[in-house]
Amino acid sequence: MNCQHQQLAGGRWFELSFFEQMAHTGSEVARAISWRTKNKEYSVKAIERALELSDLTIGDKKNRSRLKELTRLREALVDYFYFNNQFASSDQLWQNYFYPFNYASRIGR
Repeated sequence: MNCQHQQLAGGRWFELSFFEQMAHTGSEVARAISWRTKNKEYSVKAIERALELSDLTIGDKKNRSRLKELTRLREALVDYFYFNNQFASSDQLWQNYFYPFNYASRIGR
């Protein structure tokens, strides 16, 4: 996979709060959902970016206490977008999951 967020991967990502990291990941997930019926290629690119941001979040040392949740999140995203959705996720579930991170990141500014 090609690194889409080179500046973030270069260190900027680790300066963001956990809430900001999750809000950015959620934005890419929302794009993937939005594009799924309109343009499959754009949807795939958006979920690839979301997974890349998820990997960066998992790799951030300040998030070690959240590692179980973050790795399960990544697993569920891959299952939902690439496999048979064994976790029974839905578009609404993902929006409900990520919305509080957007809210919290805005409050934290």
